[in-house]
Amino acid sequence: MRAKKILIAPLDWGLGHATRCVPIINILRSLGVEVVIAADRRPAQLLRKEFPDLEHLRFPGYEIVYPDHGNMAWMMFRQLPKIASGIAFERRHTEELVRKHRFDAVISDNRWGVRSNAVPSALIINQLRILLSKNLRWGQWIIDGANRMLIAPFNELWVPDADRTDNMLGELADPSLRTRRTHFVGPISRLQPLPSGPKTTQVIVIISGPEPQRSIFERMIVSQLLRTELTALIVRGIPEQDGVESVSERITMVNSMTGNELSEAIASSEIIISRSGHSTIMDMAILGRNPIFIPTPQQTEQEYLALRLRNNGICYSESQQEFDLQRCIERHKAYKGFPPLPDPARLLTERLERFVRSL
Repeated sequence: MRAKKILIAPLDWGLGHATRCVPIINILRSLGVEVVIAADRRPAQLLRKEFPDLEHLRFPGYEIVYPDHGNMAWMMFRQLPKIASGIAFERRHTEELVRKHRFDAVISDNRWGVRSNAVPSALIINQLRILLSKNLRWGQWIIDGANRMLIAPFNELWVPDADRTDNMLGELADPSLRTRRTHFVGPISRLQPLPSGPKTTQVIVIISGPEPQRSIFERMIVSQLLRTELTALIVRGIPEQDGVESVSERITMVNSMTGNELSEAIASSEIIISRSGHSTIMDMAILGRNPIFIPTPQQTEQEYLALRLRNNGICYSESQQEFDLQRCIERHKAYKGFPPLPDPARLLTERLERFVRSL
């Protein structure tokens, strides 16, 4: 009897969707599943480095353009036709791949069109509600309805969080938007908590997300670090490039790291500065650390999550526009950080076991 064969495809907006696929792939492989990865651009490069022995297919993404200083909502509205055509392409292409490769199931990470009528399809989703900015909240019901329509055809919805009122997602996982197909699978992270050892680096900066904001923040952090005596490691989030660069005697930049490398680098760093994407927040929660979050400008999900954690006294955050390194380092000491999580992979493992048994 042949092993079950599953296609897994992450969205290409930033790296978070790809990084949280790493533990899913590892668990599936431990269950004897043959996994094939379908991705594009930076997510594809990251997953190739994590799993060089697996089969990788190029699955074109949306190639969304983000503003440097313009209005995010308006720019996304202008790209709706591109997104709609991308979803339609995903539907056709997924059915072709299922027929050609004889997949037994499909797992999509936030790609609405990656599903099949022929085999069970699961969607990993951290936004049951795609939160609009305050001045557009009058149209939230429209976006809720559209999102509900897009996720309805999936057999299962996997939400990477705890099913509690004090979870990380808050309004993004509003109970009114859940169905019987919605399963909370706990936080998902490719990183591993390591024993506390000597801190060889004072600051580690983990940069991720779309351009041009990734580069803008990188230049900002380098400029401010150069005015201090701090030793720092900057992880640039550019997996398509290899190499290490010395900015100064105290500051090193590395283009990307595997999960094991990043776990070790974080464990040996005193202070962590990163974006507040949901995947990065899950990383920090599983590691039990107290990071400083700087949300990507105009990304409402990141701004909401950073503010929620700050208001709950867990982690300090500042906007990129007001970011001051020295102030952040001083103020973050008053926050408690994430508490240790008991057996964080249990819910995810149980859900994947049930999913594979059902095929």
